[in-house]
Amino acid sequence: MRAVIQRVSSASVTVDDDIVSKISRGLMVLVGIGADDTASDVSSTIKKILALRVFSDPTDPKKMWKASVKDIEGEILCVSQFTLLANTTKDKPDFHLAMSADPARELYGTFLDMLREAYVPERIKDGKFGAMMNVSLTNDGPVTFTIDSRKYQYVGVSGGNSVGNENAKAKGGAKSKKALDTRQFPSPETTTTITSSVD
Repeated sequence: MRAVIQRVSSASVTVDDDIVSKISRGLMVLVGIGADDTASDVSSTIKKILALRVFSDPTDPKKMWKASVKDIEGEILCVSQFTLLANTTKDKPDFHLAMSADPARELYGTFLDMLREAYVPERIKDGKFGAMMNVSLTNDGPVTFTIDSRKYQYVGVSGGNSVGNENAKAKGGAKSKKALDTRQFPSPETTTTITSSVD
């Protein structure tokens, strides 16, 4: 299972010119369900979504990356998006890694149920599975993360798992982490407005 998580000040989903869901401050989560995903993938993805500290300290906005969506009592808008599992090696995207529609609908329903059970049901919103949706959001930062329930599992390159790990070791994991930790991040006051169509 793959999820794209965006920190937003607002987001909404429109279907046939009707707004079906909207949130204020919180997270916009696009969810891609893999062909062999199970409830275990759902559980690990939900834990990461709720625990990820993407917000500033509520008592001191200058202290970034201190609070989760639960800490700020934010809302979460979820949209199922099978295109996240696309293989784009060729010009035409290949979606064979994504779960087919009927079982994906069921597992996505499980995802929403488990997310509501783990958080506050009223703060979880979603789009309309399988519909052509217009998704509008104001990305606060911008701040965007991609998480996978099975890291490297969906990489469509032969030997991608071992090669990726070995390269990381060869280049020195500790130095890479230090470089990431000292990187300059955008001011939390900066916002980006994005409007997109989601299949």
